[in-house]
Formats: sequence, C-alpha cells, structure tokens
Amino acid sequence: SMMGVPTFYTRLLGDARFMRELTEHMRLFVSGSAPLLAETHIQFEERTGHRILERYGMTETNMNTSNPYEGERKAGTVGLPLPGVELKITNAETGKTLEQGEVGHIEVRGPNVFKGYWQMPEKTAAELRENGFFITGDLGMIDEDGYVQIVGRDKDLIISGGYNIYPKEIELVLDAQPGVLESAVIGVPHADFGETVLGLIVAEKGEAPDLSQIMDAASASLARFKHPRDLLIVDELPRNTMGKVQKNLLREEHKNLFTPT
Repeated sequence: SMMGVPTFYTRLLGDARFMRELTEHMRLFVSGSAPLLAETHIQFEERTGHRILERYGMTETNMNTSNPYEGERKAGTVGLPLPGVELKITNAETGKTLEQGEVGHIEVRGPNVFKGYWQMPEKTAAELRENGFFITGDLGMIDEDGYVQIVGRDKDLIISGGYNIYPKEIELVLDAQPGVLESAVIGVPHADFGETVLGLIVAEKGEAPDLSQIMDAASASLARFKHPRDLLIVDELPRNTMGKVQKNLLREEHKNLFTPT
C-alpha cells in the first residue's frame, strides 16, 4: 500500500515511465491531507487500473470520513463518515444545520474527537462546542449519496464586492485547462471590491499554458464575480510538510498586486 498527499499522485502521473506494470503488485493507494482532484483520480485509474482511496482527517479528530475499501470510491469526495462519527454541515454565523447540497462549515462529533487544546481554553471554547461537535474550519457539502465534498478552508474564502467565492470552484476550472499541472486561487486586496481573485498556475513540464485561453474558459464557466482578475504562472506552489498549499504565503507575496504601496 501507499499513502500520499495529492502532489505525490500528480508527480507520478507526470512521469511517462509510471504505467500499469509498475503498480501491478500494489494493493491500495490512499490519498489524504489535501483534496484530490477528481481529474487526478480518473487519470490515475486510467493509467494504472487502481482507484485511489481518498479519506479525510485532521490532528484534532483523527479520521472522520473515508471512501470505502469495498464499494464505490467517488472521485472528488472524501467518502462517508466512519462508524461512530457524526458529521454535519452548518451555517458559519448561526450554527444551524444546512440541507443536503448546501456549502457550509464541516462539524464532527464522536469518540475520535479530542478533548481540547492543551492550556488554550479560549481556542478550545471557540472551536469545540458544548455538545461535543468540533468546528473543523473546513468548508464542504454532503451530496445526494451521503458522500462528503470539501471545497476549501474557511480562512481561504474570498469575499469580493460582498460575494462569497470558493477558490476550489475556480481551481477546478483552471486545472482542467491544457498545459496546467495545478493551480491555487487566492483573494488579494482590492480598493473597490475589498478582495479580488488571483489565479496562480503551475505548468506541466515542457508546456506553456495560454493564459488568454484559460481566462476565456474561466469566463465561460464561472459567474462574472468569480472571474480571476489576473492569472500568473509560477514555478511551484509553497507547501507545508503535509503537502498542503500554504495560501497564506501566497496572499502575503501578492498582497500589493492591485493596491501598490
């Protein structure tokens, strides 16, 4: 078996030597720590015959959900709540449970959830409800089959001109374009809108993505207020030791792009 972050799998797919023959003795490929693109999931199966098993957990809760070992592994989702784990989607302001298909805060409760942060009572009170539900800080929804989809972190939500914009929706459009290996969408300061959308793109090896074509594709697929204000090609995206893109570093680096000091 192999456990890896999504970057591991995109890098493997980027190597022409990585074919079905190299994986015929593998039993299972597991992905976690960051959302795996549905496109990566599909390409990996086409190349190797293996369906990656994606799951969802965090330090404070251990494992929360998983696609089944035996059963449908649904691309673009982190699977179903594990036995004994309660998961709900709530409104950030009211805490009210939302309907199936609505995007909100992911909250979990169960024997897997921690008791609190060591010597940090205020942080514990802010994130762990009295009824035992932990506010994960992740935004997501539950689909018609009960599978959980993660759309991003609440701190990465972009508010532009009063509209809520989920970066994941835009990243999916950018990632699907020719020559694009991966992307990150962030909100940066803008004098008129408070924040505006910036897309950062990493090109596939040897490719030169057409930014004009990509912008046209985004315009055709997304509501106008979600259109990137600009697109930039970068060599790589900064990641932490768990493989998660550090968008805080990207926001700091590009904070003056539209509001020069």
